[in-house]
Amino acid sequence: MTAVAGAVGAVETKFLTVGEPFHLFGGEKLASPTLAYETYGELDAGRENAILLFHALTGSQHAAGFNPAVPAAQPYWSEEVHTGWWNEFIGPGKAINTDRFFVICANYLGGCYGSTGPASIDPATGRPYGSRFPRISIADVVDSQVALLDHLGIETLHAAIGGSVGGMMCLNLATRYPERVSNVIPIAAGLGVTALQRIHIFEQCNAIENDRHFAGGDYYDGTRPDRGLALARMIGHKAFVSLHAMEERARNEIVDRHETGGYIQIVNPLESYMWHQGTKFVRRFDANSYLRIMEMWQTFDLVEQADEADLHSVLRRCRNQRFMVFSIDSDVCYYPEQQHEMATALKRAGVPVRRITVHSDKGHDSFLLEPDLFAPHLIDTLEWERW
Repeated sequence: MTAVAGAVGAVETKFLTVGEPFHLFGGEKLASPTLAYETYGELDAGRENAILLFHALTGSQHAAGFNPAVPAAQPYWSEEVHTGWWNEFIGPGKAINTDRFFVICANYLGGCYGSTGPASIDPATGRPYGSRFPRISIADVVDSQVALLDHLGIETLHAAIGGSVGGMMCLNLATRYPERVSNVIPIAAGLGVTALQRIHIFEQCNAIENDRHFAGGDYYDGTRPDRGLALARMIGHKAFVSLHAMEERARNEIVDRHETGGYIQIVNPLESYMWHQGTKFVRRFDANSYLRIMEMWQTFDLVEQADEADLHSVLRRCRNQRFMVFSIDSDVCYYPEQQHEMATALKRAGVPVRRITVHSDKGHDSFLLEPDLFAPHLIDTLEWERW
């Protein structure tokens, strides 16, 4: 079974105030934060056909269709994000069929696409939060989106789906709110944070914080730390795309032979490709938001955030759910061994689970790029009568 082309069309971002104030997992508060979200399809009479999507590290609420303007997300709403990041997956007759399902996607708290984040105005000062923006955890993001479900009158989701960091959001929702979701679909994710991920996160955060324009996070009235953010993106990008795919893409790269601001010169297509990835990224993302979401990733802990004794006890909460776990064989960000570990732990906890390995040469980003590899399994999972 393959996905059938169908367009969502033009869409608009909506906004919801969550909590007055909103209490954070770490004990701090946010005064009436805003959540930016989009929906696709129609909610059925029983409110039983909803699917919640969690975006990846630097994604947005704009998962499908065309949205050329979100004033609250300026200056980061660049042309690159006008088309939904999962546009080929969502729509009439597609893998996530909007003729049948009501799809919701929200920008994370701490982000820069309309939800309250470090670049937002602090109502107490009338200036951007900057360094004063509190620490946000994955539990806080999930709590804010559960508030959105309450606003929409949705008691139980048909499914929660998320790739990468979004997959960890799925796991947090499933374990902390087990009654709120029936099918859980983490894609290229893991039960915890690996040593390699911690090193990559540490490198990227240091790249931003050591930019001379970072100013401790209070740079909004001056020059943005674009060089540090670009370097962080380059560090991260090498784990998101396989080396084979990177070399293939770089073959068409025009080498701009110039210095990078120091001794090093760009002299080959691969260097030019990586430089391009970094420099285009700074047009669509905020450095402080990148740091906050990196910290969410770094502090992900299912046991602590579910307030349980151990992982087995946490996963036993999910026995009334059904899991479809996706691996990507060329993934070097979340290696397939992590999904094997997840599926094994779920089985031991008595949770119904299936695991599919997608064979791709594109690495971690395959789940964003290759709908035909994922569509049959998504369709089969979402057709709940098949289980």
